[in-house]
Amino acid sequence: MTNPLLSDWTGPFALPPFDAIEDAHFAPAFEAALSEGRAAIKAIAENPEAPSFANTIEALELAGETLDKVAGVFFNLAGADSNPAREALSRDLAPKLSAYSSEITSNAALWARIADLWARKDELGLTPEQARVLMLYHRMFVRAGAALDKAQSERMAALKARLASLGTQFTQNLLADERDWVMPLDDLSGLPDFVVDSARAAARERGLEGHVVTLNRSVIVPFLQYSTRRDLREKAYEAWVARGANGGKTDNRAIAAETLALRHERAALLGYENFAAFKLEPEMARTPQTVRDLLMRVWAPARKAAEQDAAAMEAMLHADGHTGPLEPWDWRYYAERRRKALHDFDEAALKPYLSLEAMIEAAFDVANRLFGLEFAPLDVPLYHPDARAWEVTRQGRHMAVFIGDYFARPSKRSGAWMSTFRDQRKLNGEVRPIVVNTCNFAKGEPALLSWDDARTLFHEFGHALHGILSDVTYGFISGTSVARDFVELPSQLFEHWLEVPEVIETHCRHWKTGEAMPRDLRDKLKSAATWDQGFATVEFVASALVDLEFHDGPPPADPMQKQAEVLERIGMPHAIRMRHATPHFAHVFAGDGYSSGYYSYMWSEVMDADAFAAFEEKGDAFDPETAARLERFILSAGNSEEAETLYLSFRGAMPGVDALLRGRGLVEA
Repeated sequence: MTNPLLSDWTGPFALPPFDAIEDAHFAPAFEAALSEGRAAIKAIAENPEAPSFANTIEALELAGETLDKVAGVFFNLAGADSNPAREALSRDLAPKLSAYSSEITSNAALWARIADLWARKDELGLTPEQARVLMLYHRMFVRAGAALDKAQSERMAALKARLASLGTQFTQNLLADERDWVMPLDDLSGLPDFVVDSARAAARERGLEGHVVTLNRSVIVPFLQYSTRRDLREKAYEAWVARGANGGKTDNRAIAAETLALRHERAALLGYENFAAFKLEPEMARTPQTVRDLLMRVWAPARKAAEQDAAAMEAMLHADGHTGPLEPWDWRYYAERRRKALHDFDEAALKPYLSLEAMIEAAFDVANRLFGLEFAPLDVPLYHPDARAWEVTRQGRHMAVFIGDYFARPSKRSGAWMSTFRDQRKLNGEVRPIVVNTCNFAKGEPALLSWDDARTLFHEFGHALHGILSDVTYGFISGTSVARDFVELPSQLFEHWLEVPEVIETHCRHWKTGEAMPRDLRDKLKSAATWDQGFATVEFVASALVDLEFHDGPPPADPMQKQAEVLERIGMPHAIRMRHATPHFAHVFAGDGYSSGYYSYMWSEVMDADAFAAFEEKGDAFDPETAARLERFILSAGNSEEAETLYLSFRGAMPGVDALLRGRGLVEA
């Protein structure tokens, strides 16, 4: 029987044939793809012809096409719609795929060809893009250990395989803790209708009667904001922050410790003082101290603001008849009450104007006005009934397929992310991307978003545009394949358009009546724009500093003790905890993508405030000339040049941190 993963995909836009793919197809497809890839690598390495860019680098670009197809489908499904079979295969694949990667980067003959090209780079007549791709391949091989001796190379391969397995297990443990915990809710005191609806939908999703609170952010955060039951808030909050630290087989603390030790050894093999020095070298920040300087510059005013807010809310707590200090499970409840008292702003009053459908349409409309993109719904088979697809075109030209998978479900890992089933490239024929945004919004009739949810939707769609508008020759540098502390610029920049008055006026309409958001509500929204930024900044910066300290020095034997020491040293407020404590810090431990790099969101925020100012200086949030420059130098350019070079081409100068502090309301008047 033909394996649909290995056949030519001849359906619309060469989408994966989701309706024909079964879990049993994945393992044999991976085996076939790996065999095909090994044969292709062997042919490149043993090519009797002298090394050339075409027969080495371009050949490498095309060597893994089948594996890219199979892995693109599997890992998107494993994250968005997991099941026991997919979890088992993920555990099996982690060391196998790592070993395959190590085989490539430790192939002496292949490395000799790349090193030869690098030594002759100025004589090869390369285009600027080709020169960049050659540099990145050379750097990737060096950082993977291609220049190590045999014993070191074998140890490096073993380290990477073990780290891959640990990251997979960390992810699956976290998913299990999030999936398995529910709190039946008999007392709905204080909960507005949208929270009640979400709790009912969460129960129904799990085949339960009544209402439940789950550990999904879109369910638990509103519960913590509105429930008058302090005991239930405490129970839910403590379960939320205990993910990955409940003992038993899903406990992630030992995994974190082993991961940090192995990362340190990996960096040492390559001659680096520690993992942070290794990891940050190719990023915009370059060094751990540069990262630390940014975070500490922000920490002091953020902590001061948070402490002032905490004092005011503790007084409210005591006025309610409670004794003792303000606790973490109190913060959101009293912050919401205080916001209503000071700004007459109520999140519950806002949500009817933020239906999911309207916010999707708003994101599409902004993309149309900025970049001329048009979105037409597609009736095609997808991997889950909740997923939806659109064809993206510009002036009649096919640009991409965009998939939106917006709702929380027990089989989906937490968070929100952009990924691809296929990346853009031009080598060997034009290939347009298949881009997916995955979110965890609560279901409802209709689905109504919080302002934070709406920002998340715009954030992930900013990432999607980075993939959709990509216009490079080589898939290796396509779309979001950029420095980690640059990749968040397009996403965080796109969030700004949610706050543009004409976007609010056009799209933020009452889901039932169609009426525009009242001006007084818009004014309250604006006046409360920097509300609780002390809290938000403190919980983020604390997480980023712990991540940095984990990797900038010897690995801690007990990461939880190290975490506590860092938080004590910086003076973490009692009533705030890290946004991501170590046992559920998936950014850092599910893989090494954001390890030593959680600061990246803040680094990019320094740029995004300045980048949007380019439009404000023109007096038009949709200025065509500025939008064209944004597309040319940022959104279409991928990793074709250094991130700083691209930003300077767009803006002319690098910004300072002051714009970030102003944007968060952390600069005193």
